[in-house]
Amino acid sequence: MTSFDRRDLGLLLLRAGTGGVLVAHGTQKLFGWFGGHGLEGTGQWMESIGYSPGKASATMAGAAEAGGGLLLALGLATPAAGAAAAGAMAGAAAVHAPQGFFAQSGGYEYAASLGLTAASLAVTGPGRISLDNLFGHAFNKDWMVPAVFAAVGAATAYVVGSRNRRVKRQGEQQPLFEG
Repeated sequence: MTSFDRRDLGLLLLRAGTGGVLVAHGTQKLFGWFGGHGLEGTGQWMESIGYSPGKASATMAGAAEAGGGLLLALGLATPAAGAAAAGAMAGAAAVHAPQGFFAQSGGYEYAASLGLTAASLAVTGPGRISLDNLFGHAFNKDWMVPAVFAAVGAATAYVVGSRNRRVKRQGEQQPLFEG
């Protein structure tokens, strides 16, 4: 057994923290946990901001966040997990972009931070304290990084582009929060 160093511990902490936040965020959408609205409520909201069909969009976003977050936290299939979470956060950032960068104004700061962290973990790898390491990196090969980012990037560009065209046709984005 190889000894662990502080890089491995740092990656574990980063994966566990980021993955945990993503799991919580995704399960709000999927199951209504942690004060979320579940698939019905989130689907209606997604539809109102241009992601259509809303329930399918909520399912995909929730699965990318919760599934990607869980896999990141475990350090399993790290390239795919990080890319999936980053793609979901790119979709969230597109919604918040009209409000500027800072989260206090409803901007995309939070989504960008989570997405960049997930993408960085996908590229860097999980470290030795991970299931990928335990399983001999069967789901964490160097060639997987560009492959999953190409696939997720293409899917994200299509989904966000379709959403942006819908919003443009409707004339104006719906409010992000009911007041």
